[in-house]
Amino acid sequence: MRHSSVREEGATGRTADGISGGDADAPGTASPPGGGSRAARRAARRPSRRGRRRVLRWVSSVLSLLILGTAAGGYLYYRHLNDSIKTDALNLGETKLGGSKPNSFGQTPLNILLIGSDARNDAENQALGGATETFDGPPLADVQMLLHLSADRTNMSVVSMPRDTILMMPKCTEPNGKVHPASKVLVQTNESIQRGGPGCTVAAWTELTKIPIDHFMMIDFKGVVRMADAIGGVPVCVEQNVHSRTRDGKGSGLKLTKGENVIQGETALQWLRTRYGFEDGTDIARTHAQHMYMNSMAREFRKNAKLTNPVKMNSLAQAAIEAMVVDSGLNKIDKLYDLSMELKKVSPGRITMTTMPWVYSTRPGMDGRVEPLPGEAEALFRMIREDIALDGKGSGTPEGGASPSPGASAPAGAPAQPSTAPSTAPGTAPASVPAKTAVSVRNATGGKDGSEARVKLRANDVAALLKGKGFTKATADTQTGAEDATVVRFATDAEAADAAAVATALGLPATAVQKSGEVPGIVLFVGKDWRTGSAPTPPPPAPTVAPTSAHALNGDNDKACMQIQEGFTW
Repeated sequence: MRHSSVREEGATGRTADGISGGDADAPGTASPPGGGSRAARRAARRPSRRGRRRVLRWVSSVLSLLILGTAAGGYLYYRHLNDSIKTDALNLGETKLGGSKPNSFGQTPLNILLIGSDARNDAENQALGGATETFDGPPLADVQMLLHLSADRTNMSVVSMPRDTILMMPKCTEPNGKVHPASKVLVQTNESIQRGGPGCTVAAWTELTKIPIDHFMMIDFKGVVRMADAIGGVPVCVEQNVHSRTRDGKGSGLKLTKGENVIQGETALQWLRTRYGFEDGTDIARTHAQHMYMNSMAREFRKNAKLTNPVKMNSLAQAAIEAMVVDSGLNKIDKLYDLSMELKKVSPGRITMTTMPWVYSTRPGMDGRVEPLPGEAEALFRMIREDIALDGKGSGTPEGGASPSPGASAPAGAPAQPSTAPSTAPGTAPASVPAKTAVSVRNATGGKDGSEARVKLRANDVAALLKGKGFTKATADTQTGAEDATVVRFATDAEAADAAAVATALGLPATAVQKSGEVPGIVLFVGKDWRTGSAPTPPPPAPTVAPTSAHALNGDNDKACMQIQEGFTW
C-alpha cells in the first residue's frame, strides 16, 4: 500500500535559502542562559515553531525488532498483525545498487536505514509533538541512522547523519510517476522525505555513501512513547545535575541528578530531545546522548526477563507495528521476525554507534549547517561498504560459521571467488559473451571537483583496452563525465550481468557496478583514478577502525556519562 502523501519541494518548513526553518532544537551551538555569543545571536534569529518536534524515532524501530524477536514462542501471536503493516517504496532515486552482495563464503551483510518522521497526522502524534501550526504539514526525516549488520553476524555498526547536514538531493520518482527533480541548491537532509517519502531519504543516502540499502524502517512520535514505557526504564548517566531549560524557555525540560538515572516515559522523551545542556549544546551533542540511550536499551533487553511473556510481547508488537512504516521487503511478520533473529545474534559488545564525521559549512547562508568531513566521512562509509567492523576487532572465522575479515583467503576447498567480485541477484539473466556486449566508454578523468583537466583521448584508450579483452563492441563516447572512481553503470536489469562482466574484466570492485536511469545501456565512466595505465590506481588500504571524528561508542560501555554544558546545572 502507498503510505506517504505527496510532498512538494519548497513546502512548509523551508526558508528562502532552501533550508528547513529552525526551532528550539535548530542547528548551531547554544549558549548558556543569558549568553551573548555569536552562536546565541544566531540561534535567536531562528524561528521556534518546531520547538518540540525532535524525538528519537529510531529507538522504537530497533526496539520493535528486538521485541518481535524476543522469544520464538510468541511468533504465532503476530501473524494477525500482517494486515496492519504499512509499506512504502524502498528507493525512489535513479541509482540502484542492487542490494548487499554476498562475500566469498556466501554470507550477505544487511543495511537498514532507520528514519524518524515528525509527522503529526493523528491526534496522538499531535498531542506528543506539539507545535499546532505544523499539524498535517509535511514531515521531516529528523533522525537518520544506517544500521549495518555484518555478513558473518558477529558485529553491528550504526552511522548517524546529523539532521543539519546539507546535500544535493537526487532526482526521486514516486510510484505514481510524479517526479521530484534533483535539487539545484544544497538542501538540509531531513527534507528528503518530502520528496515522495522515505524512498527519497534512502536515495539520498545511496547517492552520498554508495552503500546498498536493503531495507528502511520509519517510526513516529507515538511509537517512541509506547516502546520507551514498555521496556520499563533505561539507565543513563550525567556528569552533573542538569536542567535543559534556557532563560527564554527553550530546551527539553529534562531535569536529572548527577550520576545514573533510570528513565522512561516523558523523561525518556526529554532525554532523546535534549540538546541544550549536553556537551556544547549542538545537535551533534544530542546525537551522542541518543547513542548512549540506544546502547543502554540494547543491554536492558538482554536482561529484561518480563519480555518473555507472550501476552505482553503481543501487546508491544501491536504498538510497534502500528507506529511503523517499512519497505515492501519487510511487509510480513515472518520477515520482521527473521530480521530480528539476525539482529539478536550480535552481542552489545560488538555494537558500535558512530556519527558521520562532519564539519561546519562555510557557505553563505548555511550558518550552523554541517557537511560531510572530506576524507574521514568517506573512510567511514567505505568500512560499511566493505563490511569492516568499526570496533577494529575484525570478524569471525568460517569454521565458526562466520566470514573472515575483508581480504582474507577462502579455506581449502572453497570457491576462489574474491569478496569484491561483482555479482548479480539470483534469477538475473547470465552474462552474454564479451563480443556481444556493447559498452560505451566516457572520459570522466577530471574528477568530481574538476581540479584537473580530463586526459585527452582517454576514452579511446580504454575502449581499445576493452576490445583487447574481447569486448569488441566497446566504443569511445563523445559525452564525458566527472567521477573520482571508475564506475560501470547500466540501465536495465537485463544488462546487470553484462555490466558485472565488464567490471570483472577490468578488476573493478562490486561497488563499481551501478544501475542508473541516466545512462543508455552499459556505460563505463573512466574516473580520476584511471588517468594512465591499463588499470585504475588501487585505493589506499581500507581503515581497520572507525576514525576518531566518528565518536564511536561501544555497546558494552555502561560507564559512559554525558558531559553537561556550562550554565545548565542546578
